[in-house]
Amino acid sequence: MKDIILKVENISKQYRLGTVGTGTLSHDLNRWWHTIRGKEDPYLKVGETNDRSSKGNSEYVWALQDINFEVERGEVLGIIGKNGAGKSTLLKILSKVTAPTTGTIKSRGRIASLLEVGTGFNPELTGRENIYLNGAILGMTKQEITSKLDEIIAFSGCERYIDTPTKRYSSGMTVRLAFAVAAFLEPEILVVDEVLAVGDAEFQKKAIGKMQDISRSEGRTVLFVSHNMAAVKSLCTKGIVLEHGKVVFEGDSNAAVDFYLTSDSNKTNTDLLSRTDRRGSGELKFSSVSLLDDKGDSVFEIVSGESARLRFTFERIKEITTENLVFGVVFRDINEVKVADFYSDEMGITFDKVLQNGYVDLEIPKLLLRGGVYSLDIVVQNGKIAANQIDLLHDVFEFNVFPGDYWKSGKINRATNVAIIDARFRE
Repeated sequence: MKDIILKVENISKQYRLGTVGTGTLSHDLNRWWHTIRGKEDPYLKVGETNDRSSKGNSEYVWALQDINFEVERGEVLGIIGKNGAGKSTLLKILSKVTAPTTGTIKSRGRIASLLEVGTGFNPELTGRENIYLNGAILGMTKQEITSKLDEIIAFSGCERYIDTPTKRYSSGMTVRLAFAVAAFLEPEILVVDEVLAVGDAEFQKKAIGKMQDISRSEGRTVLFVSHNMAAVKSLCTKGIVLEHGKVVFEGDSNAAVDFYLTSDSNKTNTDLLSRTDRRGSGELKFSSVSLLDDKGDSVFEIVSGESARLRFTFERIKEITTENLVFGVVFRDINEVKVADFYSDEMGITFDKVLQNGYVDLEIPKLLLRGGVYSLDIVVQNGKIAANQIDLLHDVFEFNVFPGDYWKSGKINRATNVAIIDARFRE
């Protein structure tokens, strides 16, 4: 038998766009008139998909539409998706900050939520007083809160400021204390939004470690929203992907992350043949670039330390032989600084079949890049001499690398837009 602690059925949330309070009285009266006659809300039939990038015609929008899922006791559910997909709206509904337009939520036990920096904190109260306030909101007795007080303060790292009003705390200090309160006051369900990104790297590691302890050791349930795909993979047991307010994927966390990273694969690759800023003699011309994951799907985002493949397609404009043919790829960071390069002649590779296939692949068994945004320069030339370039293009492809557990140590790498060298410290 499944031990279901949270069940979400047909949850939808509709918002009215525009200035609040303008022109809503007639709508409220119309809705009331339908209600007293036992008819359906007339505005549930209108409204458009939650796509922030396009202009719509309706004044109503569905932030969430027909959301269904179950969470078992002790599971860690990762909720991922782009900005504006509806993740925070869903968590606010689960935390009872706002009510759904339709649908029901069934839960067993207390829900503690950490949605924004300082959620539930009174800025005029001290850190210590806010711990008691939050505990009381969660339904804890004063004795229960007092028994956990020292652990909360120690974990937050705010001991020196614990008797100072929280309005004088930095955002990082506030989120440290808020997370410590939510984690240590033993709710059955802990809801955590992207707010952890406010904390520094040390605190993020502590927080993720604490959430792992909560789920694995104490058997409590965590709902976790993050854009850190490595954290979702390492922490979560299950994942759902939201897109335009709808669940488009539900499964284990690794599969959910893979689905999210490949969800932009329908983007067309840049048409390189139309580029006029290329250099070289022109016998071959690059036509497209794509980044492929280990399944062969086209992606624009990848996790540090995972395998990938870059595919460069080209067209043969004139007759050319493969003798002394050299392909090169240069990786640059967001500041246009070169962080890595690869050349086929250094690897002892020849290209007898390349001209027939019309493409060449650069296989990367383990991506040696830290988190950040990177771009590519590509070149094909005769030999090592730059003067013999056949085709050279700068900034042909941009992709995002998420920080990952490159060393398989349980620690997420720093995101500093530099390459990683495969090395080890020895005692």
